[in-house]
Amino acid sequence: MSTKDKELYDEMCRVVGKVVLEMRDLGQEPKHVVIAGVVRAMSANSKIQRSPLTNAAMSEVIRALGFAS
Repeated sequence: MSTKDKELYDEMCRVVGKVVLEMRDLGQEPKHVVIAGVVRAMSANSKIQRSPLTNAAMSEVIRALGFAS
């Protein structure tokens, strides 16, 4: 795995982990459909500036969960 791929993977894990922990705190079960929906909503919020790596990770998470970004 290249350094760039590892950075993307690590960022994907960070994004998903954050969503899962927040869902747990809200008492929701973290199903893949819901996780993908939350990441999509986060990604659509253009008011928040994100690094290119985070944007790529969010798109890849959505794709990996079986949903087009």
